[in-house]
Amino acid sequence: MAVKDRVEAVLNVGLRVPSIMLLDVLYRWDVSSFFQKIQRSSLSNNPLFQYKYLALYLHYVGYILSLVLLTLPRQHLVKLYLYVLTALLLFAGHQVSRDYVRSELESGYEGPVYLEPLSMNRFTTALIGQLVVCTLCSCVMQTKRIWLFSAHLLPLVARLCLVPLETIVFINKFSMIFTGLEVIYFLASNLLVPYNLAKTAYRELAQVVEVYGLLALGMSLWNQLVLPVLFMCFWLLLFALQIYSYFSTRDQPTSRERLLFLFLTSIAECCSTPYSLLGLVFTVSFIALGVLTLCKFYLQGYRAFMNDNTMHRGMTEGITLLILAVQTGLIELQVIHRAFLLSIILFIVVASILQSMLEIADPIVLALGASRDKSLWKHFRAVSLCLFLLIFPAYMAYMICQFFHMDFWHTVARDLKGVLGTLLIYVLFMVEEFRKAPVENMDEVIYCVNGTYRLLEFLVAVCVVCYGVSETVFGEWSVMGSTIILVHSYYNVWLRAQLGWQSFLLRRDAVNKIKSLPTASNTQLEQYNDICAICYQDMNSAVITPCSHFFHAGCLKKWLYVQETCPLCHSQLKSQSPAAGVNSQETPAANQSPAGQEDAPAAKKEEEDTPSHDGKEEESTEQERDNGPVVSDGEASSSSPSSSSSPSSSSSSSSSMNPYDYPVISLRPTMSKFITFISVIERKA
Repeated sequence: MAVKDRVEAVLNVGLRVPSIMLLDVLYRWDVSSFFQKIQRSSLSNNPLFQYKYLALYLHYVGYILSLVLLTLPRQHLVKLYLYVLTALLLFAGHQVSRDYVRSELESGYEGPVYLEPLSMNRFTTALIGQLVVCTLCSCVMQTKRIWLFSAHLLPLVARLCLVPLETIVFINKFSMIFTGLEVIYFLASNLLVPYNLAKTAYRELAQVVEVYGLLALGMSLWNQLVLPVLFMCFWLLLFALQIYSYFSTRDQPTSRERLLFLFLTSIAECCSTPYSLLGLVFTVSFIALGVLTLCKFYLQGYRAFMNDNTMHRGMTEGITLLILAVQTGLIELQVIHRAFLLSIILFIVVASILQSMLEIADPIVLALGASRDKSLWKHFRAVSLCLFLLIFPAYMAYMICQFFHMDFWHTVARDLKGVLGTLLIYVLFMVEEFRKAPVENMDEVIYCVNGTYRLLEFLVAVCVVCYGVSETVFGEWSVMGSTIILVHSYYNVWLRAQLGWQSFLLRRDAVNKIKSLPTASNTQLEQYNDICAICYQDMNSAVITPCSHFFHAGCLKKWLYVQETCPLCHSQLKSQSPAAGVNSQETPAANQSPAGQEDAPAAKKEEEDTPSHDGKEEESTEQERDNGPVVSDGEASSSSPSSSSSPSSSSSSSSSMNPYDYPVISLRPTMSKFITFISVIERKA
């Protein structure tokens, strides 16, 4: 059953490719220039070419038939191709009969065919070919009436009956006319089939639109026609034909530089129409998807396919190419200029793919450094991919600067900054791993590293906006260019600045809250005699919350990055005044119930006051039930080794925004690439 489904899927795509090729040919065909060439040739007196508007109407009819062929259901499409195949077989059978009659006229022998070896060989060859044609026609049409497809056998039968050669010529023409009449009768008997099919299709479409709407109809057609795969197959076929036509006309070997030029010009030839441009867009999308899939597989193996990220589907790269092609009028240029523009556009697309690879590798590399994984192979894969993402963009920037202005430097600068930041944080993780004691304020160091290159990205985005605005004001203004500037300003400048400032405020408020809390004395720590409920480590120093719970100051600060409640009882943690802090320090023991909680049940007071091992287990169980703090990879490393595996850290992975790092903007900096690319092209033009 699976094989049958695969065959049907292949047929569903393969049988629709000719319709798109026909649309592409009709788009390339200029009716006016065609008739001008006809008027200058010897065919100008042919009445078939006298009516220009008739050919123009046939041109539009060809569009309609191509669209109908594209949207036909698979069952009707298979039937149509079987009818066309039968017609081609009948034509081949008549061609064999025509060649046989011509060879017999040239030989001039009218005696029995079995008396002359050459005549017998010609007759046997023609008879075998005609029988094969009849058998194939009956099999394709699924009928046992083979005589319906045997009209082209009449000349052979007449020759076997010693009919004169002049009569055989007449019989051959009669057989062709008889086959034509059969075809006309078949078409006339099925004349209402297209009308009934169109009527049924209209009724079904009206029902779908009435019940589900136009959007559901569009999605249904998109899935049934498999348009991305269909356009990709169409473009790959065009590209293969272009490469074949080039190598079939050349005898000398091609140099490496010539191969690169051939590659670019072949792509340029295969994107001269809107249909071929869409084919290139979907092809680039699938190539990007394959590269990103290989990247995830290289980093995680088969585990990468268990939690697939829908953000890396390759569509970003395809949309990038489409917007740039439409903005620059790619399909309207000549082949050489088109190849030049494609080299720049593909450079930007590759830079976008590298950025997507970095977004995949960054959390995996940081998690690997923070998880204390001892597998050298995993570390080698992570570091090697980061080094590739560091070296290859630098090489791309060097090569592109040999041919273009330095306005393109920022297309790979973000990749380089991101990879350097990731590698630096990974190195800090590994340094902490080999140290006996945790590094003090490691989370602050990592936050500064992340904040530095995020700030550089923000400054680059601001520079790009200023550059785009200046080019729009003092250069050529366009609606799409202005729209791109506005979208880029909102997503990559305003939202980035807003989220970065929120992250800074959260960290500042957390630090102020920690400073306002009282510090536990040695007597209080000995009397409490328990572990930190966040990291499960012994407490040599601690702060006391208003609800009389003890935590490490660093652990509680990380918790306050996320929410302003106590990790155990979830009461609000207010900033205390210095006087309140002194009063709380003067309490006889932190394990006694606070005065503000006199309304709590006695059982809860006893549980909080008991410093025994049972209290530890109850606090641990309560902590496992509650949502723990979101501790990022860098912050987890600043605590003791067992803190990275605590339940409180793992149970809160779905919490709110992590102020430890700036959130990733969903659109990424492709808009900046658009602005600089468009402005440079317009200035060079």
